[in-house]
Amino acid sequence: MFKNGKRLLITALAVSAPLFAGVAAADDKGLISIIVNDNSNPYWFTEGKIARETAEELGYEANVSSHKGDTNAESRQIDTAITNQAEAIILDPANADGSIGAVRKAVDAGIPVFIVNAEINQQGLAEAQLVSNNAQGAALGAQQWVQTVGDGADYVELKGAPSDNNAATRSNGYETVLSQYPSLERVGVDVANWDRTQGYNKTQSLLQANPDIQGVISGNDEMALGAIAALKEAGRLDEVVVGGFDGSPDAIDAIKAGEMAYTVLQPVAIFSEQAVRLADQFVRTGETGLASEKKLFDCFLVTADNVDQYSAPFVLDI
Repeated sequence: MFKNGKRLLITALAVSAPLFAGVAAADDKGLISIIVNDNSNPYWFTEGKIARETAEELGYEANVSSHKGDTNAESRQIDTAITNQAEAIILDPANADGSIGAVRKAVDAGIPVFIVNAEINQQGLAEAQLVSNNAQGAALGAQQWVQTVGDGADYVELKGAPSDNNAATRSNGYETVLSQYPSLERVGVDVANWDRTQGYNKTQSLLQANPDIQGVISGNDEMALGAIAALKEAGRLDEVVVGGFDGSPDAIDAIKAGEMAYTVLQPVAIFSEQAVRLADQFVRTGETGLASEKKLFDCFLVTADNVDQYSAPFVLDI
């Protein structure tokens, strides 16, 4: 687990190197298929980009596709990887339970699968599951949110997709911290499925029902940015604290503009690279070298105090 900030910086610099180096595909080691959720989201775009660049640096052909949370699309993409005789699959699963069959199909075809970002609810199929420490990150965010909004306020919460374990883990993490303050009252909650437009629409509805809220705590940055747009439109942004989760470039801009109190940065640039390096090691040696299938990567808080240390998408130099 990455707990040392200096190590984060060193690893981040290593991740950045392929962006400026020539593609080292001459080794022709075969194909690594990379399947992410939605390339239109900057978080998942970065996930796919870093994984592809790392694979190419190591001498593989690489392609990136996105399932947009659709398990049928995901299953077809796994079929394509099997047909193309991929050496390994890097997968951000569509559904904690619904993706198990697709992973099993790849494994049965002899293709190792490396899970990133979101988990599947079965051990022993994937060679590794590399994910952010969402409980730790949620606690960080909730503590910062309380420091900003105070220990007495009415607030609403925007949740991510229920099919993704991260949504419940973050919401539970928020609750663990916020429940310690009896004068904090969650007066509304809605699911906005990680999406900015849905975050905007759901916040509009929540504001209509609860016009005097002092805070919005969100399961990711995209929903938080949608909430900010709704609050601006309602003329309430100056009176409402908004907190996000991901560390996206747009959230960083919102922090600099004084519109978002903080975001919790997920080190996606680190674990996307490591997943590909583990895949390469497994292809070459038959071993990952990990002590256990699941590996957690600690998150980092970004506020106005350290926002200038954000040096690249999802990279904080500490």
